[in-house]
Amino acid sequence: MTTLEDCRALDAQDPLRSLRDQFTLPPGVIYLDGNSLGVLPKAAPARIAEVVAEEWGQGLIRSWNTASWFDLPQRLGDKVARLIGAAPGEVVCTDSTSVNLYKVLFAALSQQKDSGRKLVVSERSNFPTDLYIAESLCRERGFTLKLIDASELQGPGSVLTDEVAVLMLTHVNYRTGAMHDMKAITAAAHAAGALTVWDLAHSAGAVPVALNESNADYAIGCGYKYLNGGPGAPAFVWVHTRHAGKFDQPLSGWWGHAAPFEFTPHYRPAPGVGRYLCGTQPIIAMAGLECGLDTVLAAEAFDGGKGGLAALRAKSLALTDLFIALVEERCEGQGLSLVTPREHARRGSQVCLSRGEGAYAIVQALIARGVIGDYRAGDSQMPDILRFGFTPLYLGFEDVWNSVEHLVQVLEAGEWKREEFNRKNAVT
Repeated sequence: MTTLEDCRALDAQDPLRSLRDQFTLPPGVIYLDGNSLGVLPKAAPARIAEVVAEEWGQGLIRSWNTASWFDLPQRLGDKVARLIGAAPGEVVCTDSTSVNLYKVLFAALSQQKDSGRKLVVSERSNFPTDLYIAESLCRERGFTLKLIDASELQGPGSVLTDEVAVLMLTHVNYRTGAMHDMKAITAAAHAAGALTVWDLAHSAGAVPVALNESNADYAIGCGYKYLNGGPGAPAFVWVHTRHAGKFDQPLSGWWGHAAPFEFTPHYRPAPGVGRYLCGTQPIIAMAGLECGLDTVLAAEAFDGGKGGLAALRAKSLALTDLFIALVEERCEGQGLSLVTPREHARRGSQVCLSRGEGAYAIVQALIARGVIGDYRAGDSQMPDILRFGFTPLYLGFEDVWNSVEHLVQVLEAGEWKREEFNRKNAVT
């Protein structure tokens, strides 16, 4: 059985342990919710203050030029590209994940409008906003949304038929932590004549992503989870170069114009992915996102200049392996079941446990002890879930040991049954 001393020894040998110094972590907190909101980078408050007091306060409108505000979407997009297997000039940071999904799904459906294909396929367990956006677009554009289980994607009886226009998936499932084989599924979709739209909200900055190598078509992702950009940070868009300059997105705002400051009355789209911009960019939020991106890119120093994710991924798997092993050793008989795949190739950077009773209250009891994870409601196919995200930039092996120790105490003492832990908050 792994001991606390073993975990401390692993931390002492961890080559990434200095990356934790980039963050402000409250004392006494073990933060296992970076898959919902990343930790504050130490550099962010000073940088945001500089943007407010100096660039806005003193530079005023001149800062669009003198402080290079104007090219922030592309400059930050190039940083994201290093983390998702894209090339410079292929990504822009802008808007929210939901808005960006609307843009790329609209473009993909436009591309397929004359194909006779009328189905958009997605997982039943996909993140709800993706399904809501798809429902809305299908209704507007005359397509049908078909929801499936992941097992129906490949092999005999695959749902990828000649009726499918677009396959829309989240690379790492938000609820279970299960990860798709992007390259294989994209190839299967293309063989069937369908386009792919990938949501990287739970992948970017957490697991290796290879968009170009996988030959994907469209992708979007989130800036405030593993990228540590702050609450509501701008998201990002990637479009394969074979599509980027050919199809228009529906939100043809002035920022996506080929020459915004010509102020012409008619829209002329910018070349490439630049047309996926829309309105004026949120500069203060962009500054926070850049600080977050820099915390992830700092891992390049440990990974031979390959983006840092091989080293981060190895540590992520070691942390999640340890958590799974300790929970199964020490919480046996407590009604917890592992939902996240054990296989490394199918696991994101989180571990999800299901329990028939008390999942929400157990999470609240852990939060009261300083172990911050979160809860996701179950459905007809799965009980409620205790969800724990593992961000290797700032988590260590002793953190894993201590989090399981708290879980053991909460369960064995029945602490979760207390009334205050069973009152649901607006945000769970």
